[in-house]
Order: sequence, then C-alpha cells, then structure tokens
Amino acid sequence: MSIDLIGNARPAAAAVAQLNGAAHELAAEAGLSPLLVELVQIRASQLNGCAHCLRAHIRKAAGAGETPERLGLVAAWREAAYFDETERAALELTEAITFVADGHVPEELIAGVRKVLTDAQYTAVAWLAIAINTYNRAFITGHPEVAP
Repeated sequence: MSIDLIGNARPAAAAVAQLNGAAHELAAEAGLSPLLVELVQIRASQLNGCAHCLRAHIRKAAGAGETPERLGLVAAWREAAYFDETERAALELTEAITFVADGHVPEELIAGVRKVLTDAQYTAVAWLAIAINTYNRAFITGHPEVAP
C-alpha cells in the first residue's frame, strides 16, 4: 500500500523541490558536471534503497551521456578506476552524509575531500546529498510502486 507524500503535501514537496533546485544551482556555479550531480544522486539512492529515485537518476544520467559501465559500477566506485578524483571525493562525501547517523561526517574525511573539492564544490555536493536524501526518505516512506 502506498501513500503519495509528494502529492498529499504540496507545500512540503515544493520546499523540497526548491531545496533541490538550489543545490543544483550551487553545483552549476561550482563547476560540477551534470553527470557528477547524477552520480551523487544515484549513490545516495543506492545506499538508501530508493527504487523510485534510482530509476529517475539512472535515466537522467544515461540521457546525459553516462555510460552503462560507469552506471553499473557506481556501487563499487572505490574498486573501479572509472571515476576521477573529483567524482571520488563527491561520492565519499555523499556516503558520509547519507550515513550521518553512523558517526557523523568525520573530520579526517572532510580534510581529505577538501584537498580535492573547492569550498564551493564541497558545499554543492553536501546540499545535493542532503536534498536527495530528503527525496529518498519521502519516496521510501510513501512506498510508491516502481514498475517498468
């Protein structure tokens, strides 16, 4: 049984959409590629098990030119040489934010990521991760059917 948390709470959904839009603007201003933005959203959605968001962001990434190999390897990005230093830093930060209850975002992780990402890029990735985690929680809680 599902409940449409987005449709049933338009003011809240609009606020989340505004947050997501602002995070995307930050990413563009920081010079992050649209593909990196999708990788962040895919990784958080994988970790949270959000089929709705995974389907949406995999489609967006593929439509923007992401390769099937890289899409298939996002879950194993640490072991795959398909991702550059900036993408790796973004994925690492995304994982820490997604699992914030498991030890917060450790100072040593922040220090390592900030050696790669500029302040603007770090800020953008953080807000992208926060926004997609919010969407993941809304869709997972609402249990929408994800069918072909």
